[in-house]
Amino acid sequence: MAEGMDFAQRIAEDKAIREHMDKIGRKILIMSGKGGVGKTTVTVNLANALVDSGCTVGVLDTDLHGPNVAKMLGCEAGILTTEDGGNTFFPVEARPGLKVMSLAFAIPDPDSPIVWRGPMKTAAIRQFLAQADWGELDYLLIDSPPGTGDEQLSVCQTIPELTGTVIVTTPQQVAILDARRSVNFSRKMGVAILGVVENMSGLICPHCATEIPIFGMGGGKQMCEQMNVPFLGRIPLEVPLMEAEDAGKSYLSLQPASPSSSAIKAIAQLINSGTAVSSHRDTDFAGTSSCAPSSCATCSSNCSSKKGE
Repeated sequence: MAEGMDFAQRIAEDKAIREHMDKIGRKILIMSGKGGVGKTTVTVNLANALVDSGCTVGVLDTDLHGPNVAKMLGCEAGILTTEDGGNTFFPVEARPGLKVMSLAFAIPDPDSPIVWRGPMKTAAIRQFLAQADWGELDYLLIDSPPGTGDEQLSVCQTIPELTGTVIVTTPQQVAILDARRSVNFSRKMGVAILGVVENMSGLICPHCATEIPIFGMGGGKQMCEQMNVPFLGRIPLEVPLMEAEDAGKSYLSLQPASPSSSAIKAIAQLINSGTAVSSHRDTDFAGTSSCAPSSCATCSSNCSSKKGE
């Protein structure tokens, strides 16, 4: 229980969380075992891709120490609004169909560090979930910091109907080692693994368009085959993609036919229309020895993981 909160307040907060979450279709936690693999890049571009395909999407930034989602979506100057004196807040609309909730909107000085211990971070995430009125959404993408700590645990425990996790890694073995921990974290929490994204999988040279394997290639897919989890795809690294994010613009709109845009849209389509999404916490769906490698993403069987689709 959050510090200073009595039992009745906790029950009221739980009720508010349920009321808001019940209006949202699929809730996906995007995580990475290691920092610097481009998890937030995957989150914001996946959000844009889903909106482009006609979905309504919310992005909840739970990376409290480095809340960069608003910057990348070009809405860092947004202001949270309320109609009931601050009990409920309306997320900032980054573009039609895309809403954002981030601690960045509540920090007067963007250079100020957030120096919080675990209980304060847990309380903040629960407050986000209880007080943010998203309305009805098809998706809530939850961006998280690196690792398998307080933030990820808080999300999994507070949203028991969490659809699943998307795990982001880069191809090199150091990143793969930490991504494996994220896979096992999801299994330990009983959360479905929707799949793994291999980000920065080759650099597209801006001069000759040659693909250069600066971090290697194929490590994420190989891990998926070893651990029996779905592989969602690989996203190459492009300099204009970084520049678009720094400017808060959608790279998918600026360069819709680029290699990275095509890869992101393919991953979004796979999640949106394939059996890679389950609305149930079925641990069989998390990739066990009974599943063939990468089977969940393209599976056409009638296993229990597909019930309720």
